[in-house]
Amino acid sequence: MYLEMWEAYIVRKGGSEDRKRLPPFATGQIVADYEPLFRYWEAAPQQVREKAMLSNDDFEFLRRVVDEGRVSNLGELMDMLEERFLERIDVDVARRVLSEYYGVPFDPEYARRRLARLLAGWLIEAGTTWKILSLRGQLPHD
Repeated sequence: MYLEMWEAYIVRKGGSEDRKRLPPFATGQIVADYEPLFRYWEAAPQQVREKAMLSNDDFEFLRRVVDEGRVSNLGELMDMLEERFLERIDVDVARRVLSEYYGVPFDPEYARRRLARLLAGWLIEAGTTWKILSLRGQLPHD
């Protein structure tokens, strides 16, 4: 269901197969390539896949972090959110998907962290879309 929703989102945005896919409310400001995350969702069983989606709790957490001033820069926020998402990524699926996508073997824990970081970037991008936070200055691309 979720993947079909995102495919529809791409079509509404005027996308084509040549364009990079973006999950809902993503801007591409932080994450340059969401394809590994899409492939993770496609390869993972439903229960695993659903854990790697943004939830209302994630947006509420982001709002609290921003409102309370718990981080002072984008790097700190990315690190904090990466840790939050880490347990929600299946290490075996992550390793397999990234190894296939990039064509090189991946350390399982690194693959897990890489996908958690993509989720972190997506939440921040979605947070800017929903005006939970704003980003200033030059942004690093993950």
